[in-house]
Amino acid sequence: MDTKKLALQIRKHAVMMTCQGKSSHVASVLSMADIVAVLYGKIMNFRPHEPDWPDRDRFILSKGHAGAGVYAALAETGFIPVEWLEQHCKNGSKLCGHVSHIGIPGVEFSTGSLGHGLPIGAGMAYAGRKAAKKHRVFVILSDGECDEGSNWEAILFASHHHLSNLTVIVDYNKIQSLASVEETLRLEPFADKWRAFGWAVHEVDGHDHESLIQVLEFVPQDNGSPTCIVAHTIKGKGVSFMENAVLWHYRSPQGEEYKAAMKELENNNIA
Repeated sequence: MDTKKLALQIRKHAVMMTCQGKSSHVASVLSMADIVAVLYGKIMNFRPHEPDWPDRDRFILSKGHAGAGVYAALAETGFIPVEWLEQHCKNGSKLCGHVSHIGIPGVEFSTGSLGHGLPIGAGMAYAGRKAAKKHRVFVILSDGECDEGSNWEAILFASHHHLSNLTVIVDYNKIQSLASVEETLRLEPFADKWRAFGWAVHEVDGHDHESLIQVLEFVPQDNGSPTCIVAHTIKGKGVSFMENAVLWHYRSPQGEEYKAAMKELENNNIA
């Protein structure tokens, strides 16, 4: 699958979904769209028509508020009908604003309470290791979510148990709900902290598909360590007036803003 085309479709769907559902977090989806596209289009093993296939790789979006991006990927890869996306975050819809596994094939776990996804992913990886299974577990974290102590407990646990079948990708867009990460709760030296906790760490441009693929194709690591990929991204990537703007963490694109965003994406102005 062409991962760049998939990323573009995820962005288009996300702008449409958040507009029609009058929901939040469009910029959070745009920042991780390339990561999600690479995972679903190139890296993960799954069967859309057999979503509970025992040997499938497991994926958890810990930053569950960006669930529109995962729903879009599921639709584009055949798990759910594309038509479902138009009902996102509307009354009676199967697609909640925060990603939910209830009635949605391909979603492993409902998330949205920040700091819960990685502990669950670590548990899945540990269970898989104990059962001598070969599947892998992938978790996308937000950077602001790394304020949560529950994540650091899971980071310790994963390293202690040598969970090389666990890979975390941090969507490091440097902005959280109301301000920059640096202003809210500084994370740096971020990559060094993961290394100090015993993880194999790679820093990449989170919008560079070739770099993401190059790193992700080599997990699990042979050294027995879990892997953290610190993906440097731009909040709102792909829509110029949303990029690096705190406003678009919660704002919904409506009217002329919606038209302008879709026009940019139709022109595919993505570096």
